[in-house]
Amino acid sequence: MPGGRLTQQERQQIALGLADGLAYAEIARGLDRPTSTVTREVMRNGGPTGYRAELAHRATEHRAHRRRQAAPRGPQATSTAHGRDAGAVREYEEVFTTLLMGQGLPKMVSRVLTCLYISDEGSLTASELAQHLQVSPGSVSKAVALLEGLGLIRRERDERRRERYIVDNDVWYQSIIASARSSAQLAETARQGVAILGPDSPAAGRLENIARFVDFVAESMIRAAEQAHEILYAKAEATPGGPDRG
Repeated sequence: MPGGRLTQQERQQIALGLADGLAYAEIARGLDRPTSTVTREVMRNGGPTGYRAELAHRATEHRAHRRRQAAPRGPQATSTAHGRDAGAVREYEEVFTTLLMGQGLPKMVSRVLTCLYISDEGSLTASELAQHLQVSPGSVSKAVALLEGLGLIRRERDERRRERYIVDNDVWYQSIIASARSSAQLAETARQGVAILGPDSPAAGRLENIARFVDFVAESMIRAAEQAHEILYAKAEATPGGPDRG
């Protein structure tokens, strides 16, 4: 299986495959490349509808040139800690970002969340995020506002009065609970339609089925989240050197 960066010819094959409606896995087989390579290539260069081979090739060359010119600083320099391979860390960061984008998060939001997840501290300031991602503070501000609204991060001030954005076990737990409650609101709204449309109508029956399904899933999510939170995190706290939930 060939390694290294994609060639311009391979990018043209990817573009042709997308135009023909082929799945990433099928395109990857034709190139004898991992599916993840094709997925990352497409998602970081416009997505399946906006991918252009020539533009993607230029962008990749530009990124490589910029990395050669810029020495790692700030949070980026910690990628070699604990015996890590800096290149492997960057590759994993892109894989995780692509995964989050596939879940529906915007690209910058995905990049910020990934950066927080893979930092040892689990928290970074806006300036540290902007420096690591090489973007403007305004871009970071918009991303963290959305993440905070989704309950995926929280913020607090450190001893230097700087705002830090944090991911920890409790934040993820609260996000799951918030998602379940949002689903419960969907069920309640669906049931309101039953009375309005008439309980014996096909439409009302459909809405009632939606409500029952969503209720069941939401209740299951809450029970599972609470059980996991109680068992896994309590066990981690009881272990010497366990994670600090801040």
